Amino acid sequence: MSNTIVVGAQWGDEGKGKIVDYLTENTDVVVRAAGGNNAGHTVINGGQKYILHLIPSGILWEGKTCVIGNGVVMDPLGLLEEMAKLRAQGVKITSENLLISETCHLVMPYHKGLDKAREAKRGAKKIGTTGRGIGPAYADKVERGGLRAVLLTQPEILESELRERIIMHNETLRAAGVDEVPLEETVVEILAAAAVLAPHITNTAVYCHEAIKAGKSLLFEGAQGTYLDIDHGTYPFVTSSNTTSGGACTGSGVPPRMIDKVVAVGKAYTTRVGSGPFVTENEDIGDMLHNMGREYGATTGRARRCGWLDAVLVRYAVMINGADELAITNLDGLDGLDTVQICTAYKLRGKIIHYPPSTVADLEACEPIYETHQGWKMDLSQIKNFADLPDLAKAYLKRVEELTGARISLLGIGPSREQTLVA
Repeated sequence: MSNTIVVGAQWGDEGKGKIVDYLTENTDVVVRAAGGNNAGHTVINGGQKYILHLIPSGILWEGKTCVIGNGVVMDPLGLLEEMAKLRAQGVKITSENLLISETCHLVMPYHKGLDKAREAKRGAKKIGTTGRGIGPAYADKVERGGLRAVLLTQPEILESELRERIIMHNETLRAAGVDEVPLEETVVEILAAAAVLAPHITNTAVYCHEAIKAGKSLLFEGAQGTYLDIDHGTYPFVTSSNTTSGGACTGSGVPPRMIDKVVAVGKAYTTRVGSGPFVTENEDIGDMLHNMGREYGATTGRARRCGWLDAVLVRYAVMINGADELAITNLDGLDGLDTVQICTAYKLRGKIIHYPPSTVADLEACEPIYETHQGWKMDLSQIKNFADLPDLAKAYLKRVEELTGARISLLGIGPSREQTLVA
C-alpha cells in the first residue's frame, strides 16, 4: 500500500478536500499534519454538503481512521462544534476513528483576541487572517509557551497553566483595547472540552508507524496551499505553518523515506483569499465565477479573488513539493468562455522570468505573459470518462502538463465525489 501526500499548488482552496475524499476509498488512514481551523474543506457526497475545518475528510468514510497530527494547532472548542455539526449530519465520530496527537498545540480563546489585535494594528498592511488565533498559537509554540493537547488528559495541570496564561495575555489584550478573555468562564469551558476530547488523545506518531508496519496506507491531507507556506509562500501574506509536502512529515512524525507519492492540487484557474500579490488577478473572471455562486470561502464566506491559471506558480509548487502528479479541479468553471488564458511566464522590469520572485515588491511588479487557448464552450459536468472530454479541453490540460512538468492524474468537473475523472 502506498503513502500519499496531497498538497495545494496555489493559495489554498484548490479543492483538496474533494481530492482527498476521492482518494480515501483506497486508503486506511487520513492524516492532517498542519494548520488549524482557519482551513476549510468542502465535500459533497450523496447530495449533502459537509464542511470540515480540523477533522480530516476521511471521517466521511466508514472504516477509516483520521489523525490530527502534531503539526496542527487545535482549537478544542472549535473542534467540539465541528464534531457536533458532523454528527448532526449522520457522521460517526469516536475515539477509535478520530485520533489527536498529544503533542499538537492548543488554540485558546486569548489567541483569537491577539490575532484580531495584531491585524488591527497592521492597518492597511493587514495580512487578511481569519481571526481564528492560528498565528498567535504557533507563535506561542515557537516561543515555548504553548499548551499541548496532552494537557487535556491532565485537567489539574491544564487548569493551572490556563489560568496563568489567561491572566498574562489579558494584560496584552487590555493594552491593545481588545476585549479580555473571561477567566472563570473560559476555564470551565476548556475543562469541559478536555473531558470530551481526552479519549481521542494519543501518540499519533507511534500509531502512524505501526499502521505502516501493518501494511496500511496513509493519506496526508494538506491544508491551505504552497503559497501560504511560512517559508515558501508570498511572505508575509502567508499562514503560520509549513503547508508544503515537507510539513506533512514534520507534522506527523512520518519520515520522507516512507512517502511514496505527492499529488499537487490546483484549480483550472487561480484564486486567493486575503491580501497579497496576485499576478493574474482578473476582475471579469472573478465576477463571472461569483455570479455562478462559486469561490466563496468555506471558513469565512469571503469572496475569493480570482484570475487566470498561473502556470508559473504551479510549476514552482510542483518543484518545491516534489509532486509526481497534478489533480486539476473546477475545469467546469471555464465552460462558457470563448477563450481561456494561461500565464506562462512573468515580465519583471523588462526581464522574462519563469519562477516567482521571492519578495512581495518584485511579485507585485510582475506582469503576466499570457498564452490564449480556444474555449470548449460546452458543459463538462455530466462527462463520465476523461477520454470523452472535448478535444479543446484536452489540449488545455495537455498544455498545463507541459508548463508545470507534472502529469494530470485526476480532474474535477463539478463539486460531487462522482464528478472526478481519472486521467
